[in-house]
Amino acid sequence: MQGEKKSVKISDCPVTYCMSKIGGKWKPIILFLISKGVNRFGKLQRGIEGISKQMLTKQLRELEQDKILHRKIFAEIPPRVEYTITEHGQTLLPIIQQMRDWGIENMQRVAEA
Repeated sequence: MQGEKKSVKISDCPVTYCMSKIGGKWKPIILFLISKGVNRFGKLQRGIEGISKQMLTKQLRELEQDKILHRKIFAEIPPRVEYTITEHGQTLLPIIQQMRDWGIENMQRVAEA
């Protein structure tokens, strides 16, 4: 019937799905930093003001579980771990870049106002 609204289940919403993978306060920042070469836990923690060790660990594990990040452990003493963005995760980088660009543009507008 024409004019009838179709409701979409939240579980079927592609935006909701995307946000479940990269949404929140920390994941976009983590992905941005790793894409720029910051790939060790300590550097990430120092590069993200206000994130706790526990929260960073949780977010990295979720990104790894979702196949967005790859975690490589080097057999060294002390052990070294590096994170890289997977091929699947690379498909998210244009979204992260657009978020950054939008933020820069709109932060400038607010500053000028």
